[in-house]
Amino acid sequence: MKELIEFIAKLLVDKPDNVIVEETTPDENTIELTLKVDKSDIGKVIGKYGRNVNAIRILLTAVGAKEHHRATLQILE
Repeated sequence: MKELIEFIAKLLVDKPDNVIVEETTPDENTIELTLKVDKSDIGKVIGKYGRNVNAIRILLTAVGAKEHHRATLQILE
């Protein structure tokens, strides 16, 4: 899942070298992903009315359900 988020984020932003994705697993059924992007690219990742980030979270939910995990995404600058 980490690679998927990193791939999508790098396509959306102007500075793909500053994209960092961290993955933590607080328990066996939960995966928490943290996406860090450049301050100037945060709006591109979130998108108009949050549409981009909602689409990314929907993809995470689908991939997580296939693997029997619950996935969350947090965006930081």
